[in-house]
Amino acid sequence: MRIPVVLLSGVDPDAMAATMVGLQFDLPSAVACRHTIDVERGVLTRTVSDLSGIVETHEVLLEHACVSCAIRADILPTLERLARDGRWRSIVAHLPVGAEAARLCTALAHDTRVARHLRVSAVVTAVGSREPVRDLLGDDLLAERGHHCASDDRRGVGEVLAAMIEHADVVAFDGPADPVARGLVRTLARPDAAVLDGVHDVGGEVLLGRLQQHERTLAWSSPVRTGALTDVRAQGVWRVDLQSLQPFHPDRLLASLERLGTGAHRSRGCFWLPGRPGRALAWDGAGGQLSIGDHASWGVRRAFTRIVLIGVGTAPADLRPAFDHLLLAPGETVPAAGGEDGFEPWLGPIRDAA
Repeated sequence: MRIPVVLLSGVDPDAMAATMVGLQFDLPSAVACRHTIDVERGVLTRTVSDLSGIVETHEVLLEHACVSCAIRADILPTLERLARDGRWRSIVAHLPVGAEAARLCTALAHDTRVARHLRVSAVVTAVGSREPVRDLLGDDLLAERGHHCASDDRRGVGEVLAAMIEHADVVAFDGPADPVARGLVRTLARPDAAVLDGVHDVGGEVLLGRLQQHERTLAWSSPVRTGALTDVRAQGVWRVDLQSLQPFHPDRLLASLERLGTGAHRSRGCFWLPGRPGRALAWDGAGGQLSIGDHASWGVRRAFTRIVLIGVGTAPADLRPAFDHLLLAPGETVPAAGGEDGFEPWLGPIRDAA
């Protein structure tokens, strides 16, 4: 029998701790496995506990203090060991602060040996109820809060938390949430995900069921997602869905990236460039910080550009004009510049973009 695992992620240690306690009490015969990363020491600490108390603690010296090393070195092996132990019926995996559950879900999807013993039943993202709008739309870095996962981790709090919410089956505040904050989270989350003031409103048997469906989650969180979005019904929250079959003009994009990429909003999606017609390029931004990268081949799909922006208050009036300005106009050409488009530092050479 495969043991169900509830993955717990977040960027607020207090909210994660409160949610983990709730999960331990709500799930039948549960064991909790909490991992923390000490970047300065390069150490991963594992604490295993159940309702009787602490079962074990252990420190692992990481070759590199990062999430990938932590998953490979100890998180996956420990979850497998706990699943095979026979003492517990369920597992709560408290991931390191700032570590996205999507990475572990992907690792489990590819590790058939471990998957014989356990399965991810639900992904829970814990959100602090004190300043969730600032957490999502502000410009703080994880490193500025001491929650970075590696020495070179320059990720923004908003970028990470938004991605965690988008990947979650359950989003749990650690207390009553402001209506605008709740509406913002509801708009970011997968339409069928639960958004709650604490995990107690979800029964343990539900969490151990089939909430987590990897392919459905990937479709919602994918940069190249398609299909219409439901209307935003949350008061004080806006969403703008910008779409075109045209690519971005590389020179204008370099010169005017901040017109869409900065501001107190969440933005994500995909785009393409004339010199890289076969590649879907990812757009991932929050709180004035923006990441772009090479996502995947378009394959047989027709290339398109789509950026979805979400914020609170009133949507900036210049988002659509800014988007249209960045697009290559019909019939417009981009002069060759020695086989480069200026995006090599982020996307690699054009010759490698086949």
